[in-house]
Formats: sequence, C-alpha cells, structure tokens
Amino acid sequence: MLYAVVMSSALPPFPKPQEPLEPPRLLEVESAPDEPCLRADAARNRARLLEAAARLIAEHGVAGVTMEAVAAAAQVGKGTVFRRFGDRNGLLTALLDHSARQLQADFLGGPPPLGPGAPPLERLRAFGVAVLYRSAEQLDLQLAAQPEPARRFSHPSVQALRTHVAMLLRQIVPTADCELLSQTLMASLDPALIHHLTRQCGMPMQRLESGWHDLVARVTGTEWSG
Repeated sequence: MLYAVVMSSALPPFPKPQEPLEPPRLLEVESAPDEPCLRADAARNRARLLEAAARLIAEHGVAGVTMEAVAAAAQVGKGTVFRRFGDRNGLLTALLDHSARQLQADFLGGPPPLGPGAPPLERLRAFGVAVLYRSAEQLDLQLAAQPEPARRFSHPSVQALRTHVAMLLRQIVPTADCELLSQTLMASLDPALIHHLTRQCGMPMQRLESGWHDLVARVTGTEWSG
C-alpha cells in the first residue's frame, strides 16, 4: 500500500544546481600528500618503477606484480620500491593514478570531441567511450587497486571524472539534478560492472559502447541514431 501511495504521488521538482559551472581542475594524483614536488631524480626513479610495473602487467598480468619483481625489473633495491609506494596496493594505485591523470589531461585540454571545442553532448558521449575502453584495457589492474567500498566514490580521481560529467550535464540539461544523474552515468562505467558484462556475460565492447550512447540519450532527452 505504501508503495502504491508513493508511486501515485507527484514527483518533486529537480533541485537547482548548486555547483559552479567552472570545469574541474587537473588533479595532482601522482605524488603522495607529503611529496608536493618530487626532486628530479626521485621523479625519474618513480617513473622508472611505474614503467617496470606496467611491463610486468603486460607480460604476466596483475598477479605478476610484486614489490620484488618490480625492483628486479627496474634494477633497484627492493627497499626503494617500498619507500616510494609503501606496499603493493600503493604501487597499483600509483599506476592507476598515472593513467587517470592522463585521461584528465585529455578531457580538460586534449583535442575534441573528448577535449574542449566540441558541443557538450558530443564531449559527454566521447568521455564515456574513453573511460569504457580505458577500463577494459586495465580491468585487472582497476579491480585489484579499487579503493575499499567506503572510499570508492570519494577517491580524488573518481570525483574528478564525476565532476566533469556533472559539468557537461549542466550545459545540456540545466534544469535536471545533474549531480545525481552524473552518479548514475558513472555507475554504468564501473570497472566491476564492465568485468561482469564482458568476461562473465560475454558482451562485446561495441554493445557496451552503444549502451552508453543510448543511456546518455535517455538521460539528456536527446536522440542517438547510432
């Protein structure tokens, strides 16, 4: 009965947007909080370690990335890896942060349609496709380094992506609850969901890409002919 009463009630109006329309800033996600500016030699060592870890993932998968293996591949002492990243999860997170920073640079200052210069609807479509394929390429890494549930949505790189989506939505549908809709759109790009759909359900990436375009069209009240 309560369900019927709720469903028969008029829907409340969307709240007015509370966030400014300025674009999100590029996050500094590569350095630890106590390392706002790494020395040149430390930065080179960090890059070398990340490159070594990336090679190990490409050759052996995420399971092949241990602190010892990275140290050997980078030809440094194991203590250097621990001092730089703390533990294996810190190393995996640093790899993801490096990739996230590149993605942010692309959608904040790269060429259109992902970057500035294209209409907001085209940018939103391109953004989802970029995140979708980035997640598919780094799926094992993203799942292994995913923050604990309580911090999953508050991680700086996740917030930066959601803020960008909210900004684009406010330009397309300014009267909508863009804050909440941005969460809905980002949920469709969750790495765990992509893993389930592609590896457990066998869906091709083309279907997920079409699904993103269809979802954007329905959320924004626009048309997609793809």
